[in-house]
Amino acid sequence: MSNESSNTSSKITIAVLVLVIIGSWIYFNSSKVDIITTYDNKIAVIDSAKAKIQAEFIEVSAKADSLTSQNTSLQGELLDKSNQIQKLKSNISTILRKQNATDKELAEAKTLIADLNGKVTNLFADLAKAQAENKDLTAKNEVLTNTNSTLNSNLTATQKEKERLQDIGSTLHASTFSIQALRIKDDGTEKKTSNTKRANTIRLSFQIDRNKITPTGSQELFVCITGPDGKAFNEVGKINTREDGAKAYSNKLSVQYEQNKELPVSYDIKNVTFTEGEYLVEIYHNGFKIGEGKTKLTKGLF
Repeated sequence: MSNESSNTSSKITIAVLVLVIIGSWIYFNSSKVDIITTYDNKIAVIDSAKAKIQAEFIEVSAKADSLTSQNTSLQGELLDKSNQIQKLKSNISTILRKQNATDKELAEAKTLIADLNGKVTNLFADLAKAQAENKDLTAKNEVLTNTNSTLNSNLTATQKEKERLQDIGSTLHASTFSIQALRIKDDGTEKKTSNTKRANTIRLSFQIDRNKITPTGSQELFVCITGPDGKAFNEVGKINTREDGAKAYSNKLSVQYEQNKELPVSYDIKNVTFTEGEYLVEIYHNGFKIGEGKTKLTKGLF
């Protein structure tokens, strides 16, 4: 009876131990599952946070890259800001490339991304302002260029007008015009006449007046004579006048003019045959007629 009671007690003890072991196994197994689940959930949360941060970084990086590609010639303060952005991108990228980035590192990356986003936004604003200022400067420069072109054109026109007026102003003027028919004998004696048979010379005399513009030196005068028949008399060539077109001339005189001084001029038309009627003598200088005179010859009996 004692042995049966002892066996029963042993079986109960063994059963209790088995139950305890089974319970412990179930507990530890359940705890392990909970730990794994918690770890997996934590990893999922971290991965989700990292993915979100990476998405934000990609978006901001795209903006930064567009700035770099569209503005390759940044200088000064804008270039410094662009370099700061590139440095921030590099730091953030280093953190996000880590396989097991900690919460602290991801938080740091998120802060850096916010800073990056602010710098990119500011640089966009600075670039827009710089482009607007550059556009304004370009417009002002264009106005200045057009103004300068107009001023140069006006200056050129003024210079040309000055040269034209100076050219016109340098034209000599003849006064005290006199035309006299003469008979000059072989011994040099002279006698005035109006007889075509006796006249063998027409003397043209005048005075070149003072001119402050005409420089000292040789000046060419052209003598144009129109005969009684209305045709050029004793023509030797043609000149282009400024007001009367092409004009036949009878002789070209070269006189030595001294600036701002009067100069008497005398010229003889001789060794030609004169006919009855009126002779018109015109003097041209610098393309302008500067004086004229007339003389009339009659047909004498002897």
